[in-house]
Amino acid sequence: MKFQSPLRDLPREVSVLVVASFFVAVGFGIIVPAIPLFARSFEVSNAAVGLIISLFAFTRFASGLFSGKLVDKFGERTVFAVGVALVAISVGLCGVAQSYNQLLFFRAAGGLGSSMFSVAASSVILRSVTDAQRGHAQSVYNGSFLLGAIAGPAIGGALAAVSLRAPFFVYAIALAISGTVAFIFFTSEHLQAPKKSDGKKAVMSLREALSLKGYRYALVITFVASWVLFGVRTSILPLFITEQLKSTAAVVGWGFTISAVIQGTLILRAGRLSDERGRRFILIVGTTIALVGIVIMTLTLNPLMFFISMAIMGLGNAFLASAPATIVGDLIEGKGGQVIALFQMAGDAGMIVGPVVVGFIADHYGYRDAFAVSGLVFCIAIVLSLKMPETRKSRASVTNVDPLH
Repeated sequence: MKFQSPLRDLPREVSVLVVASFFVAVGFGIIVPAIPLFARSFEVSNAAVGLIISLFAFTRFASGLFSGKLVDKFGERTVFAVGVALVAISVGLCGVAQSYNQLLFFRAAGGLGSSMFSVAASSVILRSVTDAQRGHAQSVYNGSFLLGAIAGPAIGGALAAVSLRAPFFVYAIALAISGTVAFIFFTSEHLQAPKKSDGKKAVMSLREALSLKGYRYALVITFVASWVLFGVRTSILPLFITEQLKSTAAVVGWGFTISAVIQGTLILRAGRLSDERGRRFILIVGTTIALVGIVIMTLTLNPLMFFISMAIMGLGNAFLASAPATIVGDLIEGKGGQVIALFQMAGDAGMIVGPVVVGFIADHYGYRDAFAVSGLVFCIAIVLSLKMPETRKSRASVTNVDPLH
């Protein structure tokens, strides 16, 4: 069977963005293992190390709507390039930080740049293709990030062994290259600042978007999915495996790898199915499979059950990775920077709130109760998936279509 590039038939700007995003993801993965080690070199507490990570996430979240407004006003090309440049500068300054306070400030400042280029990138993906390609384009984009996130930590660990500052400089260089390439090749007119002389309305407002059932449902689904599939995984799950099951960190790593490999293997097929069968179908399949994985996780008694649950959740996440975003893309008319930003913020909020809530439950009632509560919360996503109007072939008028169609 002849190999076909996943970028085949996609617009040039999408292909450029996918390549640029891959190197951004690799670079981010490179500094992930270096940040806590570098912070500890200033002889600070574990809480202070965590604050560096949390403050970056909070800055990114808090600046989301501002970044969306910049996209609406100046276009994706400029905002993406400036956002990447800001992150590159902040990361480079982190590498030369001489105190913990400097490191904290420089890393937090990078959250604004991260928000800018991620909102701009999402807008490029969602607006540069037709609804017949949107699921595929979104899955390719997510897949590039997934591959980069897998490759990055291995490189970062090797660099950190040489110097704790080296990963920051390598990431800054990768960002500078990615931003420059994107700025040069993002030449399409629809990625530039909108012209005031255009008679057609260029921007969809948040009020208009929030009046659409599909958009409201997509916000809730991405919040819940981020809470359960990302927040829980990065907080109490490793502790459950090592403390409750008395297993090793290596088992945790193998479970995460199994999940990532299955998701990466199937994510492109899931994106194509979204274009062929519709967004609602993919949402129902993804949420149902993921819930099965959560139930097995709650009942896990040994590493084998853990591996099975992670495999199933990886399969479910392959379907869920692109579906909510493609729904937003279907509904946008013209530019919608703030509409995309709010959707992205919903996902960020899930990753911020989820670990705190499940951590509290785990401390007071146990790990299994925390998983069970997360499963109940995830049922909200299943219910909304069943009620979701199909957005594949229409835009704002979709709310008047029979959701079972």
